[in-house]
Amino acid sequence: MAQRDTLELSVVLPTYCERENVAPLLARLEAVLGGISWEAIVVDDDSPDGTADAVRALAQRDPRVRCMQRIGRRGLSSACIEGALASSATFIAVMDADLQHDETALPRMLEALRGGEADLAIGSRYVAGGSTGAWDSQRRRLSRFATRASHWVAKGVADPLSGFFLMRRDVFMARVRGLSSIGFKILLDLIATRGPPLRIVEIPIQFRPRVAGESKLDERVAWDFAMLLVDKTAGRFLPTRFLVFCAIGGLGVLAHLGVLALLFRGFGVSFVAAQSAAAIVAMALNFTLNNWITYRDQRLRGARWLLGLVTFVLACSVGALANVGIAAALFLQREGWLLSGLAGTLVGAVWNFALSRTFVWRKAD
Repeated sequence: MAQRDTLELSVVLPTYCERENVAPLLARLEAVLGGISWEAIVVDDDSPDGTADAVRALAQRDPRVRCMQRIGRRGLSSACIEGALASSATFIAVMDADLQHDETALPRMLEALRGGEADLAIGSRYVAGGSTGAWDSQRRRLSRFATRASHWVAKGVADPLSGFFLMRRDVFMARVRGLSSIGFKILLDLIATRGPPLRIVEIPIQFRPRVAGESKLDERVAWDFAMLLVDKTAGRFLPTRFLVFCAIGGLGVLAHLGVLALLFRGFGVSFVAAQSAAAIVAMALNFTLNNWITYRDQRLRGARWLLGLVTFVLACSVGALANVGIAAALFLQREGWLLSGLAGTLVGAVWNFALSRTFVWRKAD
C-alpha cells in the first residue's frame, strides 16, 4: 500500500441541507491547511437537497474528503461523535458547514494544542477580539442568556456554546462514553462530561453571516439545549427522560385533582365516577405531552399517534383500575378525597411509566 503522511487533523463537518456550501468550505480548508496532513469527514443526515451526493462527487476528486450519510436519524451532536469516531487523526476539529465559522483560525487552534499545553481549543465569540458579527439584538440577547445558563455546568469558559473547536483525539476518547448526544451543543456536552479537568484555550473568531441555505435554529434547538443542561446536572443521578416524564406526570396530577374536585365537589358526582373520569383525563394528557416532549425523538404522528394513544390507554387500564380501587378504598376509610385521589394517582403513574417504555415508545433508549 502507498504510504502517506501521518494524518494529523480530521475536520468533522455535520451537515443537513448544505449542498451549496460544502464545495466552497472545502476549498477554504485547502487554502488554510497547507503543510498539514488533514481530512474532512462530512456527516450528512440524509439531506433532501442532495448534500451527500455533492460531497461524494467532491470525494471522487479529493481523497481527503469522506462522506458519512446517516439514514433514519438526525442530530448535530451525534453526527459529530460518529464523525470523530470514524477518524484516526491525532487532532479532531468540529465546525459548521454553513461558512459562518472562520476557518483561518484552524492553524492557530492546532498550534495551541501541538505543544501539549492545552487539551481543547475553542473558536470563541466572547473573548477579546471575537465577535458575533452581524447578529441582530434579539439573537445576541438569546445567545448571551444561553451562555450564562451554560455556565452552570461549564464554569470559566467564555463561549461554551461555540460550534467550532479542536481537541486531541485521546481527550475525546476519554469522554466519549459519557456524552449525552443531546441536541446541537456538542462542545458543552464535552466540557460538562466527567473526566480529567480540561485545559482550555479560547481563540477569538469573527462569526460570519450564512452564505446559502437556512438557519437550523428553532424551538427544537432551544428544547434540546434545556434537556442537555438537565442531563448534565440532575442526569447523573436519574435518567433525563425519566425526570421529564415525572415533570409531566406532575402536570397530570394537577389535572387529575382539578377534574376530581370539579366533578366531586362542584357537580356532586359520586367519588368513584369522578375519580374514574379524572384518571382518563390525566392519562390522555400525559400521553399527549410525553409524545410531544419526553419522546419527541420518536414522536408518534397520524395513524401511529392514534394507535399509540389506544395502546397507552389499554395498557394502562390495569393501572387505572388500581388507581380507582386504591383511592376508593382509602376514601371509604375516611382518609379524605384529596389524599385518596393522590394515592391512587401515584400508583397509576408508576404503572404508566413502565408501560410507556415497554409498549408505546418501544425504540427509545
